[in-house]
This record gives sequence, C-alpha cells and structure tokens, in this order.
Amino acid sequence: MMRLPVAAASVATLAFLLAPQVRAADQQPNPQANSETYRQLDLFGEVFERVRSDYVENVSDQQLIEAAINGMLTALDPHSSYMNAKSFSDMQVQVQGQFGGLGIEVTMENGFIKVVSPIDDTPAASAGLKPNDLIVAIDGEPVQGMSLADAVERMRGPVNSTIKLTIKRENRDPFEVSLKRAIVKIQSVKSQLIGNDVGYIRITSFNEQTNSGVQAAMKSLTGKPGVKLTGIVLDLRNNPGGLLDQAIGVSDDFLDKGEIVSTRGRRAEDAQRYDAKPGDITNGMPMVVLINGGSASASEIVAGALKDHHRAMLLGTRSFGKGSVQTIIQLPGHGAIRLTTARYYTPSGRSIQAEGIQPDIVVEPAKIEKLAEVQIPHEADLRGALKNTDPGQTNKPADKNAKPASATPESAPSSNTVDPSVMGTSEDYQLARAVDMLRGLALFGRRTPE
Repeated sequence: MMRLPVAAASVATLAFLLAPQVRAADQQPNPQANSETYRQLDLFGEVFERVRSDYVENVSDQQLIEAAINGMLTALDPHSSYMNAKSFSDMQVQVQGQFGGLGIEVTMENGFIKVVSPIDDTPAASAGLKPNDLIVAIDGEPVQGMSLADAVERMRGPVNSTIKLTIKRENRDPFEVSLKRAIVKIQSVKSQLIGNDVGYIRITSFNEQTNSGVQAAMKSLTGKPGVKLTGIVLDLRNNPGGLLDQAIGVSDDFLDKGEIVSTRGRRAEDAQRYDAKPGDITNGMPMVVLINGGSASASEIVAGALKDHHRAMLLGTRSFGKGSVQTIIQLPGHGAIRLTTARYYTPSGRSIQAEGIQPDIVVEPAKIEKLAEVQIPHEADLRGALKNTDPGQTNKPADKNAKPASATPESAPSSNTVDPSVMGTSEDYQLARAVDMLRGLALFGRRTPE
C-alpha cells in the first residue's frame, strides 16, 4: 500500500515532462483518446512498481525514470535521446568548441555504435578510426544492449586515461584500438594557400566559431601580398555536422540570394525557410566542395545549398544522408531531451534523409604515389652511339641527380602539396583533382574565342 503514492507521483512526473510540448491544437477534448492514454500510464506505473519492488538489485527511482524516458525517445529514431543534467552540460561545452573525450561522432545502427566521423586532430582521428566503422565493444564489454547515451558515457573519462574499442570494419575481422582520452579543442576551420592561386578551407565541424572562422580564413587568403586566387576548395569531408545556424551562415557566405534550406515538421505552420542575404565573400570565385560518406547533417546543408544554386561543383563520394533536425528542449531541473522535430530540404525541395547528396563528379579516395622509374637506356647509353657534334651542346653525361631548370625550389611547396597538419596527408587524390578542376576553369575563362 505504501508504494501506490510513489507510482502516482511517477505518472504525474512523466505527464509533467511531456506537458510543455503540448500545443493548443492538441488540447481539444477527446475522451476516448484520454482514456487510452491514462490506461497506458497506469501500465507504466504498474511496471515501475513491480521493478522497484522485485528487481534483483536495488535501483533508484531516478535511474528507472531516466531509463524509461530515454527508452521512449531512442525507440523513435537514432538521434532522439534524453540527457541528464551532466550530459546536457557536457553537450553545451561541446558546441562551444572544447570538450573531453575521444573526438568522435557516433550513431546507433543495428545495436552497434556506428562511427559517423572522427574529428580532425583528436584521439579518434590519430587512432585511424574511419566513417562506417562499427564499435562492437568498449573495454571488452559488448555494446549490444547499451543505449547510445550509455555508450557515449562509457567512452568519456578522465583526461589521459586509456580506453580500448573493438572495431568491426568492412572486409576485416574485429580488431582492438587503444585510445587515450584528451581535452578535445576543436579548431573548426583551417585554411592555407595551395600553390599561389588556390585557397583551401577545411571545416571539421560546425560549432559556434565556424562561420566567423570561414570569414577570417577568406580574409587571410585574399590578403596575402602578390596572391590572386583562381578558386576556393571547401573541404567538408568527414565533417559530422553541428549547429544549424552555423551551416546557414557558412552557406550564406558564398551565396548572394535564394533559399539555403527549409525545415518541415509535423504541422504546416512549423515550416521554416532560410534565405541568403546579398553578398558573397569570394565575389563569385569558382568553388569546389569536397564531400564523402563522413559528411553529415550541417555539412550536407551547405553542400546541398551550393550544389542546387550551381554555386560550386561537388567532388568526392556520396554523403552520409542525415536529413533530420534535432531540437534541444531543456527540462528545468531534469537536463534536456534531444528530439527530432523536423526534416530539412535543400533549395530544390529535395530531402536527403537516408539518401545523401551525390557529388557532381565521383572521385574515390586514393593516394598519389610516384612509380618506381624503369631504367630504360637512352641513345647515349648505346655502345658506339654517335656523339652530338653541335657546338652548343657540352656532350657531358647527364647528372642523374640534377633538377630541370624549371623545377620548383626545395624551399617552396609544390602546387598540390598541402600541409599535413591541415589534411593529414599530402598525397590526397580528391584534393588534387579539385585543384586541377579550378585551374582548368581559370585557364578556360582566360581564353578568348577566335
């Protein structure tokens, strides 16, 4: 008998948590619906009481309620979840650009934790984790049966502590990766000059500093003395997304007018459209946007907007395909819920949910490697070959170590070389093709018709 008031309070608490999101349109009297709702809440109260009294171990009421709420949300889709007060605080720190952990964006798929993308310059990236890797165990404990929030919480921990992840990668047996947790400071925008004519801007994620970082990068690239840019490469590969307003701001940086993105929820009145304001920070300079399977969410908003407006050519491979919008709804004293509230649509009216964005030019990742030179004899190497009697020639044997007169000095980077701190490798085939495309467009534009 003593347990009944607790059950009633639990049902009341659950109803209170749901109440702030109920709209006036939903509050029309419907006795039959209300009766069914209360019957289901009675079922919840009965199960709660049975677990509370008979479960093999003692579990706090808070644990049970939070688990029930999280179960309700995670059953909806992979991106809805409950955050307790600590998780909510961690999330707020993360979007500001600094947090502790592994530096990895994950989602749930078929009971496993799926890597959306490792973030540049983080323990996850240094350990070689890749998009679409499946995390099947954390410190030897299988992840099946864990919620996404539980798995993420287990991957967090004190700075410099070690964690072992068991990874299943396509066409490979499961293997272990050891990572050391760190304070992850995300510099979301990096840039540099390629050669003396192509600007390279990489966005690793969309946090509160991203839009201002892109604008600063453009000022830096165009402000270098003696530099005249022929085009811009915007690198969104392995960018897991982030804040919607930052994706809109970055898109607006390169667009003069038109729709950037629209969002549509359950109700027609919830639809929102975001348009570009006049002003392109590149003054219409040719652009190539790099995308791949790790480009998700906010990255796809930017790529979709620039593609639909024919503002940039997309190069790489199909993007991740996350076309939903999550709203963080704070519950005073109880943390917050992350709830999927809308789908977003590119300017052409297309949803990319589960479809992704196809690049204009498909270029699979590869490395540029110099082939070993085959030693083919020259004419001068043949026995009895005639000597060159031209007075202008020295007839000296060629110095095999000599460089052609037009070779780039050792102190200067070659035109397609990118600082490894920016790209992670200077042998980047996709980037090289993007640079070639921009230079080709510049060359074509300088030709005059005959």
